[in-house]
Amino acid sequence: MTGFILGEKGEQKQFFTERGERIPTTFIKTSPNYLLAVKEANNCLQIKLGFGITKNIKKPVAGELKKAGVKTSLRFLREFRLSKKSPITLVQEGEKNGLQIGEQKILVGDLINPSFLFKKGDKVKITGISKGKGFQGVVKRHGFRGGPRTHGQSHGERAPGSIGMTTTPGRVFKGKRMAGRMGNATVSIRNLVVVEVNEQGILVKGLIPGPKSGLIKVIGLTS
Repeated sequence: MTGFILGEKGEQKQFFTERGERIPTTFIKTSPNYLLAVKEANNCLQIKLGFGITKNIKKPVAGELKKAGVKTSLRFLREFRLSKKSPITLVQEGEKNGLQIGEQKILVGDLINPSFLFKKGDKVKITGISKGKGFQGVVKRHGFRGGPRTHGQSHGERAPGSIGMTTTPGRVFKGKRMAGRMGNATVSIRNLVVVEVNEQGILVKGLIPGPKSGLIKVIGLTS
């Protein structure tokens, strides 16, 4: 893991590469991202970021922002963990902790520019919460074919069929594919390639989970 940032899912559109290839892309808006806390614990570097602007925040969150010296009301606070083998290191300037990222130095309370952490061609892991689709049957949820449509069949066209056992073991195994809640789960996609990086966000090749404006975690992968 070499890079880390929070963002929200933006516009999905097509993009033409330098070779003239048309690819699907998704823009991830990462502004504003603030560094709220850095510390070493459990043989790793623990980094807390704040992202998104909101009107109302709870008192514990307000206390964290005040301690970090951030006056913006941030909506999301999330933690990342870096191994000590990462090229990103902990530094201290006065009473403030911070991060040394190459030639760049980011202290607690500073605004994070995504170009400090990512560059064109980097591979990243994208994590978000997929769209919720409510309670669905087995045909939509698992792609079951369903029952026959003819020869007297009148009520089992989208039914799952038999789920039981014979005498032994006489029960339904845990994890059996059946109807139930679909979506609204944490989904991660690895090895997406960064196409462009600017001060406002990151453009990645491919589509990512979640609805528009949904919270996204971007984690850089080591080559």
